[in-house]
Formats: sequence, structure tokens, C-alpha cells
Amino acid sequence: MPPPSNAVLTSLDPICEGVVVKGLVRALVASSLLVLLVPGPADATHAWANYHWARTSNPFTVQLVDSVSPAWDNFLRTAAADWSLSDVLDATVVGGGTNPRPCKAPTGKVLVCSTAYGSNGWLGLASISVRGDHITKGAVKLNDTYFALAAYNTSAWRSLVTCQEIGHTFGLDHQDEDFNNANLGTCMDYTNDPSTNQHPNQHDYDELDIIYSHLDSTTTVAAATTSSPAAGHGRSAWGQAVRTSGQGRPTMFVRDLGEGQKVITFVVWAR
Repeated sequence: MPPPSNAVLTSLDPICEGVVVKGLVRALVASSLLVLLVPGPADATHAWANYHWARTSNPFTVQLVDSVSPAWDNFLRTAAADWSLSDVLDATVVGGGTNPRPCKAPTGKVLVCSTAYGSNGWLGLASISVRGDHITKGAVKLNDTYFALAAYNTSAWRSLVTCQEIGHTFGLDHQDEDFNNANLGTCMDYTNDPSTNQHPNQHDYDELDIIYSHLDSTTTVAAATTSSPAAGHGRSAWGQAVRTSGQGRPTMFVRDLGEGQKVITFVVWAR
């Protein structure tokens, strides 16, 4: 992703405490987005293929295992609170994080990691392990090598990347992949200026309603606490590139593990 523009970056909103009625908060979020004068929701849906967590009831809870440094804790908690405004899922931050470098995802949960992964070109990535269409685990990696640089070490960039990568682990794709058009007011939108793209918008919540409109006979959520191999840090470990951005860079990779199991990885590139 290119460096930010000269637009003034907004600071991270404080995390609301106490019991909040989801419907009221979602209405307030939608109202605030209108004030920003952003374009309306994208015409096309933005589900990530048919990938979703199997579960037997809604709302269901996805545990985000904290394996990030203190510099990321507030952004992780804010992203969890944002996505929990959905009618169909709750995201809760839990302890138990392990070595962030391999970032081995625990079955049934999403492991969120941060460390200096090196000058390999990416700001963050999200990987999901799937069996058929069902997500069985997820991992998010935030690359401190780039977030230590002035261009990216801002609340706006940290918020956008954290929110977007976690959104992918729920089965969401990007709403838009044009860096140069007007912001849509969602973290699921590619942009050169993250100032108004730090949180989900109503279209994201509506898409989650569509993805999780059906129930399953079994569940893949928090099914176990064991770990399995995660995607590595380079392209060879991610498998085959299956999508390319408008800038000609591969953004999605698939690694086939056989017997119907795959690891799919979304990558957010630095310049």
C-alpha cells in the first residue's frame, strides 16, 4: 500500500466502556458516516468467496487471541469492539498469545500477532484455514518493520490495517481496491489516505448478515486449543497467487494442503 497523503489524520476514538445496546450504537455509527459525506455503499457484495465460520446459532463469538505488542493493544480492542456491532457475531480479545513470529493459529480462533517481520513489502496480512467453505482458524500479522516508519506509524494507518485484516478472518473481502477514488468510509476499502477508512461501515455489517444468514449443523468456532502450521512470511510459503491488484501486485494467495483443506492469505502491501 502506498504511503499516506498529506491529509490530516484523525486520532483513534476511545473505546466505549460498559454495556451498550448494539442497535443504538450501530445507528450512531451510520449517522456519523453520513456526516463524513462519503459515497454510498458499494453496489457489489464483498464476501470472500463462500468462506465463513460454521456455527449452530447467531450471534456467535470469535475469540481474537492477543499476541501483539502494547503499541497495538488499543487498536486490537477497538477493532474487536467495532466488529462486535454486527448483529451476527461478537469479537472478543483473549489472552494466550504465543510467539508472534510463526503466529500459529489455534483451531477455532483468530491469532493476532505483531513483530518486525522484515522489509518484505507488506504492512499486514490475514490468513484463514478452511475445510471446504468453513473457516477453521485465522491469523493476522502486523509488520512492525514498516509501522516503525513515520509514514505508517500513525493511529489512522494502524487502525485501518488492524480492522481490515480482522475483517478478512470473518469472511469479508474488500469493498473497493482503487487507491485513488473517494474513500467509502470503511476499513475494507483500499486508500492512500486512511483518515476516514478506519472502521467498518453499514455495508460491512449488512454483508456479514448475508454471509451468516444460514446456520450450520456443526461449529468450527473455538473447537479446540491446539495449533497448526501457519503461513510463512514470504510468497513461497503462501502458495499460488490467485488475485492481483490494479497496481499489478498479487494480493491473494492459496496454499492447498490436500483433503479439502487450504490456507488463503490476503496481503496489504507497502510501497
